[in-house]
Amino acid sequence: MMVPRHIAVIMDGNGRWAKKRGLPRTAGHRQGVRRIKEIVREAKRIGAQALTIFAFSTENWDRPKKEIDFLFSYIDRFLSEYKKELIKEDICLRMIGRDTRINKGTLKKIREVESLTKNHKSFFFNIALDYGGRWDILEAVSGIVSDCLNQKLAKSEITEKVFSDYLSLKGIPDPDLLIRTSGEQRISNFLLWHLAYTELYFTKTFWPDFDKACLLEAVKAYAERERRYGQIAE
Repeated sequence: MMVPRHIAVIMDGNGRWAKKRGLPRTAGHRQGVRRIKEIVREAKRIGAQALTIFAFSTENWDRPKKEIDFLFSYIDRFLSEYKKELIKEDICLRMIGRDTRINKGTLKKIREVESLTKNHKSFFFNIALDYGGRWDILEAVSGIVSDCLNQKLAKSEITEKVFSDYLSLKGIPDPDLLIRTSGEQRISNFLLWHLAYTELYFTKTFWPDFDKACLLEAVKAYAERERRYGQIAE
């Protein structure tokens, strides 16, 4: 079976999962964070090289503060509990997104785990926090303009490859497969540049219920597709 090198996931449906069970939305986030470990392990086991999850978008700050605080507390716990396994399994963790609005405690834990795993090569696990695709592109443009003005880069040198090197996922191939859970069928400002030729897979399963069997089903659907990158089918 053809396995995608890089899988991206929009983890959607935590709140609806909780509501369906008569639980507070925070219970959905707690279960959703727990599910992440299983998917990282399975993605690595089947031979994928990278996984990028959309954990918190630039628009999510509009949610109730109590819900945001709970979500980041779960992320804190996740990082603390998962650190040893990341090191043992040679997994490189990296956060992509803005860090100016994330609380200092969470950011400190993220930077610690990033530092401890920065030289790991077996698998790349990217967590998008306070991330938006438009923000990512604007940051890249700003960096390129700055380097051109400082004569570090010439206009004639700007190519798609150069532009990609100014984006958050520098050094990692674009996702081959994007999975979105909960039935929504949009990319919601996630990895806008990187998803140009990515295969999209939408499932009605809520993220807290998206287990390794669901991942394998998505990968199987991906393997059955013909990727042409704009070329004519044979």
